[in-house]
Order: sequence, then C-alpha cells, then structure tokens
Amino acid sequence: MNAYVFPGQGAQFVGMGKEIYEHFDEAKKLFNQANDILGFDITKIMFDGTDEELKQTKVTQPAVFLHSVILAKMLGAEFKPDLVAGHSLGEFSALVAAGAMSFEDGVKLVSKRALAMQKACEMTQSTMAAIIGLADDVVENVCNEIDGVVPANYNCPGQLVISGSIEGIDAACEKLSELGARRALKLAVSGAFHSPFMEPAKQELATAIAETNFCKPVCPVYQNVTAKAETDAETIKNNLIAQLTAPVKWTQSVLKMIADGADSFTEVGPGKVLQGLILKIDKTVKIAGINTL
Repeated sequence: MNAYVFPGQGAQFVGMGKEIYEHFDEAKKLFNQANDILGFDITKIMFDGTDEELKQTKVTQPAVFLHSVILAKMLGAEFKPDLVAGHSLGEFSALVAAGAMSFEDGVKLVSKRALAMQKACEMTQSTMAAIIGLADDVVENVCNEIDGVVPANYNCPGQLVISGSIEGIDAACEKLSELGARRALKLAVSGAFHSPFMEPAKQELATAIAETNFCKPVCPVYQNVTAKAETDAETIKNNLIAQLTAPVKWTQSVLKMIADGADSFTEVGPGKVLQGLILKIDKTVKIAGINTL
C-alpha cells in the first residue's frame, strides 16, 4: 500500500516551487490564486526571497503547504494514495491532497493558522528543544516534573521535541542532559508550538475551521492527535483544532500506517526530513521523495 506524507514547517528553502511554476500553466494558476487569497506576493518570497523572509511563520506555513499541494496536483493520475499523513502543518497539505477540503479553503486556513500562531508566540516568551538519544518515557517523566513543559513532537525513536516556557525548557534540557541525552538542543523557533501556549491560536483556528466545508477524503488520513486513520469530516475538523495544543504523534502514526498495510512512503514537498524519520521508525519500508519537477 502506498502512503503519501507531507512535511511541516522547517522544510522550506529559497527557490522552492519555482521550477513547477515555470513548467506547468496549471501550477502557475494555483500559485497566482494563492497570492490573491493571501494578499501578498508569496511566490516572490518563495522563489527569490531571503532565508529570513521565508522563515517568518506567516510566510513559511503557506509556502510549505503550496509547494506540497501543487506538486501533488501536478502528479495528476500518478497520485494514488492508499493512506496519507502530514507532520503538523503538513496535515493540512495531506487533507487538501486527499480531497477533504478545497485548495482555496486550505490556503485560507493555513494562513489563518500561521497568523494566529505568530500572535500567540508574541504574547508569551516560549520555545522548543529537540531531545536526542533518550527513550520517550524518560523525556515524558521530566516534562511531568517541570511546570509548563510538554512533549510536542514524537518524531522517531530517540528524538522527541519538547515545548514550553524558556525557563522550563532550560531546566528540562539541563536535567535531560544529566540523564544521558546525546543532545538537548534549543530550536530557533518563535514559540512553543503544540503546547498549551498555543491556546489563543487554537480558539482563533477553531472559528475558521467551523466555517470551512470539509468532506470525506479519498483515503484515510492518519492525524497527528490520534495517530489513527480518520475519514469522518467532523472528526477530522476536531482533530485539526486539537492539534495546535497537542503533541504530534508522528512515530505512532507511521507505525499505525505500517500495521494497517503501508509498505511504501512517498514524501511530497520540500526537503527529506520525513523520509529520514520514517527510516528511523522502520528500516524495512520503501521510501521516496518528490520535491522538484
């Protein structure tokens, strides 16, 4: 069974999508449509901007989404997913690619999500850190001991990202290093994604999602919050809202997809991050990536 997976924030690079824009009229139309919906020239930043411009949350999230979704659309009849999933923001790409919502609605929601998250980040000082080389339960126990720190991304065995207040993350990194973490690395992010610090953003996004039309996807979508196959539109909407303050269960999602019959994974969008994580979760599956023409 073929699983298609879609990357999240952090996979962006300057020049992303330019080749597709130049070679496909349909792609050009979609990119230009996105410029109109967003109210600024995102293609200019994607194709010829600076790393700094591209790194702004309000730009990064729509940019990664557009690159992934337009690539999937350009595959046409070749895009035959049995299962789909996306990492954090990538879940929106997966849902549009699987027909659960329209391209236009996807662009609008991703933009609202990015702006709401940016606003939530500016309200409090918070951050994230990647913990490498410890079992999940060891990291979870330390999070439970420190106020305002939670597990945020279960990326693969031995790699768990934590989220929280700056003081809390500093304390957790120190403690986890003492417990034998190979690395406890603070990330260059603007705030504590997938934590209670995103509650104001979650409320904003909930309103936008409630007003958006969702339908049954063409195949099951394995959502971050549950790590289970979902096809019911209302369940999908609720899980998308919950995702902002809940951890991304990527390891668990990939294992469940494999248990349900997935034996090949294709990453659609910028970078190769998910391919690397999937191989660390299970070396026996086939992996591929589509990130350029």
